[in-house]
Amino acid sequence: MKKFDPARDGPLKDVRVLDLSRLVAGNMLTLFLADFGADVIKIERDGKGDDLRNWREADEPIYWKVYGRNKRSVVLDLKSDDGLRTLKRLVRHSDIFVENFVPGGLEKMGLAPDLLMEINPRLVIVRVSGWGQTGPYKNRPGFGTLVEAMSGFAYLNGYADRPPVLPPLALADMIAGIYGAAGVMTALRVAERDGKGQVVDLSLFEPIFSFISSEALKFQLVGEPTIRSGNQSSHTAPRNVYVCSDGKYVAMSGSMQSMAMRILDTIGRPELKTDERFHDNDARVRNKDELDEIIGAFIAQRTQQENLSIFEAASVTVGPVCSVADLMEHPYVTGREAMVSLEDADLGQIATHNIIPRLSSTPGGFRRPAPALGEHTEQVLKELARLEAQADQKGEQTHV
Repeated sequence: MKKFDPARDGPLKDVRVLDLSRLVAGNMLTLFLADFGADVIKIERDGKGDDLRNWREADEPIYWKVYGRNKRSVVLDLKSDDGLRTLKRLVRHSDIFVENFVPGGLEKMGLAPDLLMEINPRLVIVRVSGWGQTGPYKNRPGFGTLVEAMSGFAYLNGYADRPPVLPPLALADMIAGIYGAAGVMTALRVAERDGKGQVVDLSLFEPIFSFISSEALKFQLVGEPTIRSGNQSSHTAPRNVYVCSDGKYVAMSGSMQSMAMRILDTIGRPELKTDERFHDNDARVRNKDELDEIIGAFIAQRTQQENLSIFEAASVTVGPVCSVADLMEHPYVTGREAMVSLEDADLGQIATHNIIPRLSSTPGGFRRPAPALGEHTEQVLKELARLEAQADQKGEQTHV
């Protein structure tokens, strides 16, 4: 079990982040920064806090425990003059400001980006919203579900004879969070080099759309959108999930010509390599159902482990379909430490993902568990007073 070490730092140890966001996208973004040493200060409402705290299983805030780690919590009443004044004081000594209010919400609070950058010209301001700060949808509600539906993702997901399928998790938010982290690091580089902050306008729609944007070019060329094809692919074959004799599944991909030929050899059907139905990728895509029936019949006669052994021995790209239960003690997951066990005051320990990506010289680390609401308010305000005193000694203006 890994333990938290508050003294541990990381490559972003001198970066202070004010996170006013709620739920997934903003938390995913700031988790990346926090894991690599940034001081992420969650600004939360008294008595409520981030709504992610309310996503619970077995009466435990599992999402908060995972995505709130390495952060600190400060309670401020931003509807009060004192709360706004304190926030502005923090802005002066911060590098990044993250919010996901409805577009215009920050302005209504008297915290427009221009004002924030008057306080701190180097500030990077991240504005997370469903549809972005511009355009005809900017004032519409921007929940991830709506974005996943409208982006084209759900239309592609599922089977042709069934309705479109939404992802079983906050996928649009999580993708946006990772894109946002990249945008923040780019803007921070500019701020450090040129001394000028800027606004990072992060919608939920555009990041997830970028994952399927090749579909737009396809439509431009052929005039029809790709219809749902389950686990099959519209541009390569074979690719599918196949059931084994023990009721478990394996996934296969023959996206390269050489791999497809190797698969036909491995299932004992080398004559199909010259069959006009399967001899090249275009032919295989046209006849993918027939090809899947042949491959599926071979796999259905063997258990999952027997299939894995046969295909792995032939260097065929086949792998098991795993549930999270299968991953808990999986040799890859444990050997790579893709999942770790972290100490937890409530549960003793929790299973969660490791810090990613892995930096060889300046890795991230586990500094603190997800904070209780307002746990660090007093600590942060004392630090702020010290920063202001130091600035006063240097003759800098600090009070807002």
